[in-house]
Amino acid sequence: MPVATEISKPFWNNLNQGKLTIQQCNQCDGWVFFPRRHCSHCMAHDLEWKEVSGEGTLYSYTLTRVPTMSEFADEMPQALAVVELAQGVRVNTTLTGLDEDEIKIGMAVKPVFHQVDAKGNTLLRFTGVDKPLDKIAYQNPLDALPRNDKGQVQVSIDNSAALKALANDEFTDWSNTITVDQTLIDAFAELSGDNYWIHTDPVKAKKESPFGTTIAHGSLVQVLQSRLQFALPYEITGFGTMVNYGSDRLRFPAPVPAGSEIQARAKVKSVIQNRKGVQLTLEVHIHVVGNERPSVINDLVILYS
Repeated sequence: MPVATEISKPFWNNLNQGKLTIQQCNQCDGWVFFPRRHCSHCMAHDLEWKEVSGEGTLYSYTLTRVPTMSEFADEMPQALAVVELAQGVRVNTTLTGLDEDEIKIGMAVKPVFHQVDAKGNTLLRFTGVDKPLDKIAYQNPLDALPRNDKGQVQVSIDNSAALKALANDEFTDWSNTITVDQTLIDAFAELSGDNYWIHTDPVKAKKESPFGTTIAHGSLVQVLQSRLQFALPYEITGFGTMVNYGSDRLRFPAPVPAGSEIQARAKVKSVIQNRKGVQLTLEVHIHVVGNERPSVINDLVILYS
């Protein structure tokens, strides 16, 4: 999906509401697209968003028979197009609902609002003005997939649409809890060689530490993720190997005082397909029980191939 900027946000927000809006200059009445801060006709900084019908003509197009991105592999050939709206501006877009032999330069077209995810994010596409197509509703590709005996949806490694649909803002339920006591902290200090007093000297920490006690190493809390079992709602199938590929981001926003109980939850942040395989980024949050602020945020990258 395109990333909305401060300038373009009204365009995308209105698309999500089923409205096509473009800017018009209040000084010269000129229409402006793509979104800008100034009029492309008279340079005035006096633009207003206005709803338009979206009807226009096909200015140019090309059919791509090799996917420009893996996400488009299920829609070949992909009809990339430039549409000239009745207001005179031109929009880069794609065509839908048309056979190849129906696509003609200069043909009359109208907008199609294509909802592409469960959040309501919508892309602007076009079809022939005579077609009974105005909207394309989102169909979650996960809904039709089988589930295992744990209730997890089974997603094949070669199902691009379903893999992408795994990414959302919903966290799993909380995991089991683990107590991070001084014995565990001391054992990690001996193993890692990190014997800094804030972790290993309770007497000094009580007097001098801003936390009033020793705290666990951030790396220790991260490692304990392996003992925190949160129930993922999916199972990836059909892969040969699965490895921990690293972390895109690792932060320790809040301390874990000695004796604290910790728990974790996670969500799928992104899924990327490349030559190496499928990179699934799992955003893991580890919290001290009862604390809203996480003690660890780990964007864990898992590589399936």
